[in-house]
Parts: sequence; C-alpha cells; structure tokens
Amino acid sequence: MHIISRAEWGARAPESRSTVPWSKRTVFMGHYSAASATQTPRQIQDYHMRVRGWSDVGYNFLINSITGHIYEGRGWTTLGAHCADHNTEAIGVCIIGKDQAGRQDVSDAARRAFKWLYDEANNRKGRRLTLLGHRDRGSTSCPGDEIYSWLKAGLPIVGSSTPQPSQPTPKPGGTRPAPGTPVAFPLPAGWYFGPPSGPDYSVSGLYERYFRGRTDRAWLREWATQLSRRGWSVGQSKRWLGGAGNDGVYGPEYRALAEAFQRDQRLHVDGLIGRNTWDAAFRNPVT
Repeated sequence: MHIISRAEWGARAPESRSTVPWSKRTVFMGHYSAASATQTPRQIQDYHMRVRGWSDVGYNFLINSITGHIYEGRGWTTLGAHCADHNTEAIGVCIIGKDQAGRQDVSDAARRAFKWLYDEANNRKGRRLTLLGHRDRGSTSCPGDEIYSWLKAGLPIVGSSTPQPSQPTPKPGGTRPAPGTPVAFPLPAGWYFGPPSGPDYSVSGLYERYFRGRTDRAWLREWATQLSRRGWSVGQSKRWLGGAGNDGVYGPEYRALAEAFQRDQRLHVDGLIGRNTWDAAFRNPVT
C-alpha cells in the first residue's frame, strides 16, 4: 500500500521533533479523530499545533475511514503526542471519523489499511507489537466502540469488493495507441476530480485551486480534451459535455462522461476521475 507523504498532503513543518529507537517501540495504538471523516490531515495538524500547542500533528499515521488512504503523520520513529505518558512506547494511528449513533462505519478499505500498517510495524520491529486502543492507556472513549471491539478481536478482515490500490487495473484490448504524449496525474496521491460537496481531496474546479502550476479547471479540461483526441464526442452541443461544454467545472456532465469512459475501459465505475481513470485516458490503447 502507498503512504501519502507529508509533502503530498501539504503538512506544515514541525516546530521540533524527537526520535524514538525501535528498541523502545512496544505498542501499536488505535485512535479516532472524533470528528467528520471529511477532515483532512492538514486540518487535524492545524488544530493540534494552533489550539493544543503541540509541535506537529499528534499521530504517527492517519487513515481516512471511508477511502482507506494512509497519511504520514510523524512517521515510524518520531515521538508522537497522541497518548500522554505513552508516546515513546506507542505508535499512534488515527482513523479519521467519529461514532455515528453507536457506529463508526469504518470501511473495509480503512480496516485493511490499519492492519497493513500494523503488519508493517511488526516487520520493522522484528516482533509483534501489543495492539491497544487509546482507552487502554487513558481516560477516554477513544477510539470508539466499533474500532475498539475490532482491535480486541485481532483485526479480522472480511471480504470486500473494494479494489485494492496494489492490484493492477485490467486494460481492455485495443489496436491503436493512445494519442499524444502521456500526461502525469496532476493531483496528490489519493485525490480525484469530483463534486465540490466532497471532501478536500475531491477537486471540482469550482474554486480554481492550483496543482503543478495550473488550475484544476485547466487539468480537468485537459483530461476531457484527451478523450476527444481518443474519438469521443466531447464539447458544447456534442454527445458529452454538450451543455456547458468543457469548462473544467465538475458536475453531472463530467460525471456521466467519466462513468461512460470507466465502463469502456473496464474500470471501477464511480464517475470520479482519479489516477486510474486519468492514466487510462493517456496511456490505454484506443478501443
């Protein structure tokens, strides 16, 4: 699995840091953020630094409870600030989300990500770390009843239809190479072009945010233009994006185009333009 680096999610530089040798790491501790799953690591970091007065985000790693994306916090061997008096021994991992009427609603993707981090920590340590929840070492309800029960059960993982990032995407057959020069996916890892009502990593073009020197609108137009090069009828008064045209602002027309292209390319159909959907436009043979 891929860990989204601090640079990728836009972390502030820490004000100070202390390292911990692996010889002193004995615990792998689960937390939750007790807030919306749409929180970004940067928002959590800002709260920890500005309100709590800590030198950095408190956790060693963070996981989105919906997507399962893993974010680097302080990292494996930097002293955290997630559990008073136990930060030297414990690697703290926060699942971003909160209890909802007694349910945490942690996706299978998030569970797999947490278990992968735990296995990776054990490999780096050379032996199994003690698996705990925050409430085992502090007066708190963290990490919520659902996560805590799952931790105590030994992190069981049930089957899931959610595609795993490490699995290659099957490519449909085609005889003509993709036109033009491949363009690298412009957004940070785990982000996508999607509705403005989504989380911070859903980039809509509505607010004209800049990525790699260009606006999100320009990048979204680039993707749709590439589909036009591939033979799709894209643009105002055409089959796709016929209303507003290729204006670079994600809405129902872009979603419909993305879904049609994903079906054509045998991708996971969700209407969101992430790395796989982007790369298929620039790299997959024309069908």
